[in-house]
Amino acid sequence: MKHFELEKHYVNKSGWIRAAVLGANDGILSTASIIVGVAAASDSRETIILAALAGSIAGAMSMAAGEYVSVSSQSDIEKSDLDREQKELEEMPEIELNELAKIYQKRGLDKELSLEVARQLTAYDALGADARDELGINEITEAKAACSGFASFASFIVGAALPFVVSVFAPVEKMIYSQYVFALLFLVVLGIVAETILS
Repeated sequence: MKHFELEKHYVNKSGWIRAAVLGANDGILSTASIIVGVAAASDSRETIILAALAGSIAGAMSMAAGEYVSVSSQSDIEKSDLDREQKELEEMPEIELNELAKIYQKRGLDKELSLEVARQLTAYDALGADARDELGINEITEAKAACSGFASFASFIVGAALPFVVSVFAPVEKMIYSQYVFALLFLVVLGIVAETILS
C-alpha cells in the first residue's frame, strides 16, 4: 500500500535547497565571469574553454568545501549546546523543568498546564524537549554538512555547465556579450524553476 503525503513541506529540506540554489547561481556567475575575463584577453576558443572548465571544477570544490565547513561549524555549536543542556538536566532538573514550563506559558498555556506538559515531555525525552523548545533544534533544522556540501558541489557544476556550453558554441568575437545575455537568462530561468518546484 502506497503512502501519500497530504501536505508537502520543504522546510525539512531547506538546508540543501538553499545550498543548491546558491551553488547554481554561483556556478553561473563565476564561470561566466571567468569566461568574460579570458575572452577579453584572448581570441582563442580553446583557451576560453580550458579556463571555463578549470574554473568550474575549482569553483565547485571550493563551494562544496565552504558549505561543508560552514554547516559543520553550525553542527558543532548545536552539539556543544546539547551537551551543556544534558549536563544541566542532570545537575538541576527542577530548574530546567521550570524553564520549559515558562516557555509553554509564553505560548499561551496556563501555569498548571504548562508545568504538566513540561513534566510529561521531560519524562518522555528530556533532552529532546529542551533541544526543541528551549534551543530551537530539531530534526528539521538540524545541520547536515555532507548533504549541504554535496548539494553545493552538484548544483555548482550544473550551473557552471550553462555558460560553459555557451563558450563552446557562441562566436568568439561575440563571446563577452553572449555570456552577459545568457547568464542573465540562465539566472531568470533558475529563479522560475526554483519557484515552480517550491510552489
